[in-house]
Amino acid sequence: MYMDVVVFAGIATVLLMVAFFVGVGIFVMRDQKAHGTSAAKKDIKLDRKAA
Repeated sequence: MYMDVVVFAGIATVLLMVAFFVGVGIFVMRDQKAHGTSAAKKDIKLDRKAA
């Protein structure tokens, strides 16, 4: 396969998008551990929408 600048740019773009979403996932998991799910359970028990 002919590897030119466009192919390298496409591969780099895909890898950057994957890295971004992995980073967002790690951030969400750490944030859930830090804050817990008690606020969400509390809102469900009180029949309120979460802010």
